[in-house]
Amino acid sequence: MKFVDEYRDQAVAQQYVEAIATTTTRPWTLMEICGGQTHAIVKYGLDRLLPADITLIHGPGCPVCVTAAQIIDTAIALAHQPKLIFCSFGDMLRVPGSMPVGHDQNPVPTDLLAVKANGGDVRMVYSPLDAVTLAQNNPDKEVVFFAVGFETTAPATAMAVYRAAQQGLQNFSLLVSHVLVPPAMDALLSSEDCRVQGFLAAGHVCTVMGYGQYGAIAQRHQVPIVVTGFEPVDILQGIYHCIQQLETGRAEVDNQYRRSVRQQGNPTAQQIMTQVFEVIPQEWRGLGLIPESGLGLRDTYASFDAQKKGLLPTPVSVSAETTDCISGLILQGLRKPESCPAFGCACTPDHPLGAPMVSSEGACAAYYRYRQRATATA
Repeated sequence: MKFVDEYRDQAVAQQYVEAIATTTTRPWTLMEICGGQTHAIVKYGLDRLLPADITLIHGPGCPVCVTAAQIIDTAIALAHQPKLIFCSFGDMLRVPGSMPVGHDQNPVPTDLLAVKANGGDVRMVYSPLDAVTLAQNNPDKEVVFFAVGFETTAPATAMAVYRAAQQGLQNFSLLVSHVLVPPAMDALLSSEDCRVQGFLAAGHVCTVMGYGQYGAIAQRHQVPIVVTGFEPVDILQGIYHCIQQLETGRAEVDNQYRRSVRQQGNPTAQQIMTQVFEVIPQEWRGLGLIPESGLGLRDTYASFDAQKKGLLPTPVSVSAETTDCISGLILQGLRKPESCPAFGCACTPDHPLGAPMVSSEGACAAYYRYRQRATATA
């Protein structure tokens, strides 16, 4: 398969492994900032091919995982409302909120799938425009789309709002939780606990936004940032480029993923995002409030904000989350999934305690899928 097999070529991968080993003279710690990269690293065992001096840690590269508990709880509460169709991408349906489980005779749904099982009209969609179509076809119901994701999915959400406004739809709205990657990287590097010496930046985010804004972060914190793809050869090449910079004392932005990413990104996608959204502070699950790290609807489109429509009779209050889950530490790269006492026992994909075990891009899900059996038999 052209453009796939060549980036999984074992001989080429081994050449990069050897080049990394030859170049490395001291310990370095790198963080990948994309869940897709995390899964590739764990699936193909790339971290185990590297010299012992190189440590890969996993960052908050899964937008599902970093969606605040307050937003999840609000989504669950909205999905309970009568005459309301709640639409979401599939990986959000099983993300647990903070709501406690009730008594056996009156259980409290802790995720959207449980709401659906209890009669709520929760629907999985593949595009925000599917939710717009549902609003057109169900004028007697409010249709709410759960807008979650990095910069990658924000343009499609913006287009859905733009189309709904054009059509004068009054029964369509969004529960918005779009987050921005560069401010999160900046926040991680500003932490006194930060271990990151170099970043593998998310190639799909940079396909939309470009990588011009990463230069200031690299210079301010003196860390190299390499825009990297998702296949094994991509990731090993990105690591090699990052180690080259570290070994020579450079802190620059490099683009490994040139077949997809341009410095300016996709101006058309950026234009519709800017028209519909404005930058706001955003709460990240496990990381806290990060300034200028989220997107909210501009005043022009405020009528499409589900939280401003009065769809909920009372505000949602957040319960204390379980202390058995250390997903916050995992999302910051301070711990790995295998070090969590709940991993693989109290917390599994069938019964997740935290979002990183649910999402297809979550670090815990990657370790459970590709390394749980090895850990259990070791």
